Amino acid sequence: MINLISDTVTRPTPAMLAAMGAAEVGDDVFGEDPTVRALEEKAAAMFGKEAAVFCPSGTMTNQIAVKVHTRPLDEVICEEGSHIYQYETGGYAFHSGIGIQLIQGQYGKITAEQVQAAIKPLYDWLPQSRLVVLENTCNRGGGSYYTCEEISPIYRLCQERGLALHLDGARIFNALVETGESPIEVGQLFDSISVCLSKGLGAPVGSLLIGSAEFIRQARRVRKVMGGGMRQAGYLAAAGIYALNHNIPRLKDDHRRAKILAQALEHLPMVQHIRPVHTNILIFDVKPPHTAASFLAALEAKGVKGAPFGPQTVRLVTHLDFTDEMLSQTLDILSALAN
Repeated sequence: MINLISDTVTRPTPAMLAAMGAAEVGDDVFGEDPTVRALEEKAAAMFGKEAAVFCPSGTMTNQIAVKVHTRPLDEVICEEGSHIYQYETGGYAFHSGIGIQLIQGQYGKITAEQVQAAIKPLYDWLPQSRLVVLENTCNRGGGSYYTCEEISPIYRLCQERGLALHLDGARIFNALVETGESPIEVGQLFDSISVCLSKGLGAPVGSLLIGSAEFIRQARRVRKVMGGGMRQAGYLAAAGIYALNHNIPRLKDDHRRAKILAQALEHLPMVQHIRPVHTNILIFDVKPPHTAASFLAALEAKGVKGAPFGPQTVRLVTHLDFTDEMLSQTLDILSALAN
């Protein structure tokens, strides 16, 4: 089965497994796991920040960031398709007691002008705007990405208005291999950054939250109360170090394969409105009487799995385990569906 439901389905390569098996470990809750410390120091340095904390998931890193940046009765501003709104179970309300102000962006991206218009005045009956969250790349936007030039006006506005700016950078390296910008450039524009290691980078588990030393000091306490304090986590951290050292440039291959899939889909009579393919996420709609469910069932019957993204909408995601041979097989399957 060729699995394109997400880039989270990847499995460690033999080389990554060897790095994991050779890891030196300790108890990370006591700060005694040298491999976890090495990963955190490496990630912080990559983005020009003082510190980082290793967590089980990107949802946890995002929710820790929201918790540290805000107080109850505050509000977070984000695009309506953002992961923190769509896929984190309302955690901003559950963990932090805050509201959310949604902005309708274009393919998941928002502008400084839109953020400016969303900031609440200081009235007793309104939540206080405290945090802006950007997602890069934008999952529901079809893998669209911000450049530093696009982020800079939002950063300056947040500085002027006293708002914190957090990056949900689950797929930030997918964006960076396209823009050619450096993690240091991105790091200068955010108060905190979440980076996922278990998507396109191919690690089995884990995300990093990156920021100032004081921010991360508070984040570690929140991680603990959320149940994220792991013990001999160095085995997992070793996979993250390997991923950062070896799996970033190859993300371009995922993007190339996604674009080829999109070209093939253009020739299917049941497919309409393919979103622009910027990175490794391919989102498209199918024409009635077809539905996402019926299209995916036909696809899976021939050996390819995708994910529904709405009644008529399908998502396919390319990744490290999706090879050129699998691409060729998938193209043949799509061609057969057209007949």
